[in-house]
Amino acid sequence: MSKTRIVLADDHTLVRGGIRALLESIPGVEVVAESGDGREALELIAKHGPEVALLDIGMPSMNGLEVARQAAKDHPRTKVVILSMHADPAYVKQALQAGVAGYLLKGAAVAELPLALQSVARGEVYLTPKVSQSVVQGYLREGPEEEGGGGSAEGLTRRQREILQLIAEGKATKEIAQILDVSVKTVETHRMRLMDRLGIHDVPGLVRYAIRAGIVSSDP
Repeated sequence: MSKTRIVLADDHTLVRGGIRALLESIPGVEVVAESGDGREALELIAKHGPEVALLDIGMPSMNGLEVARQAAKDHPRTKVVILSMHADPAYVKQALQAGVAGYLLKGAAVAELPLALQSVARGEVYLTPKVSQSVVQGYLREGPEEEGGGGSAEGLTRRQREILQLIAEGKATKEIAQILDVSVKTVETHRMRLMDRLGIHDVPGLVRYAIRAGIVSSDP
């Protein structure tokens, strides 16, 4: 029987090492690559074409939800399972909207990990029991409160979401341009349109919005 190949991404080295050890103890599972950076994780998915990508939400350069969104579009055969500390239905809702196949809390029982992998391998969606009921209620309510003029992160372009995350991470305009391989003017244009779209007109406001929308985490 062929093994389930996994790309693992978490920006906490010790946490990633622990998760890898757990994965390697599961029969029929192979970790083919790992990373602590979201953008690199997406490159590894493209390179290895794994059956599963196990991703933390809060990662530098590109968060796990954005990686999931791009993977669903460009690498649909790879099932994404999000690892998160957040049981808030708003986070789960965003993950499902991004096309993930599973949402697993980091505080879950060890036995849940193989269950999640088995479920997504069968083409099912796996939600940690702790959040499965609350997320249904979350879908019946409106999304999380938004700051400013009522703009939604779902209405942003892929580039705008990337720039919003990098701004929230404290990156300067020139640095963002280098990371994305675009001109400074292009970054400034996207930032202006981003602010207009969200009705937010200063960087601290963008940072607060990015945290509330789950684009970056407030956790250290």
